[in-house]
Amino acid sequence: MNTERFWSAVDLARRGPDGAAGPAGGEPADAAPAEVAARLVEVLAAATPETIVAWDTHLDRVLGASAKVDLWAAAYLINGGCSDEGFDHFRGWLVAQGRRTLAEAVADPDSLAGVPAVRRAASTGAELGCVEMLRAAGAAYHRLTGADLPRSGAGPARPGFDEFWDFDDEDEIRRRLPRLAVLFTEPPEE
Repeated sequence: MNTERFWSAVDLARRGPDGAAGPAGGEPADAAPAEVAARLVEVLAAATPETIVAWDTHLDRVLGASAKVDLWAAAYLINGGCSDEGFDHFRGWLVAQGRRTLAEAVADPDSLAGVPAVRRAASTGAELGCVEMLRAAGAAYHRLTGADLPRSGAGPARPGFDEFWDFDDEDEIRRRLPRLAVLFTEPPEE
C-alpha cells in the first residue's frame, strides 16, 4: 500500500456519510476521532483482506515516523501526562486528524497549538487519544474474514529512552514547545 491509498482511506472515513470536505475542498472539518475510526472500519471492511493487512502495515510505518520525543512531550503536555500506551493513543488521534495535521506535528510538534481540538483541550482539560484508530484494521479484518488480523508482533514504534528529557521542566517545555506552553502552562512568575 502506498501513502496516497493509506491516507485516501483515512480521508474517506473523515468525510463521513455526507462526504463533507473542509474549507476550499481541503481536509474534512474537525471530526470526532472515534467516529472516524468507526467509519474507517467500514471503509476497510469493503476492501480485500490483503488491502486491510497492507493498510495496517502502512499504519506501522506512520507510527514509526511519528516516534519522536518532542511529539511525546507535546502529548504529555496536552494530556497532562502520557504513558507508553497514551502516546500510542495520541498518535491514533493524530492519524484521525488527517495527513496534513500529522505531518505538521511530526515535523514541528509545537504546530499542534494551532489545531482546534488542542486549543479546546487547553480550556476543557480533554485528553486527546484514539485507540480505535489503531484497532480499525483489526476490526475490519475480523468483520470481513472472521479471523484475527495477522500482525508482525512488534507493536507501535517509540523513541529510545536515551532521547528523553524532563517533560516536567517548564523552562525546557517553553524552549522546545513555546506555543503549546502558552496554552498549557502557567505564565512564568516575574
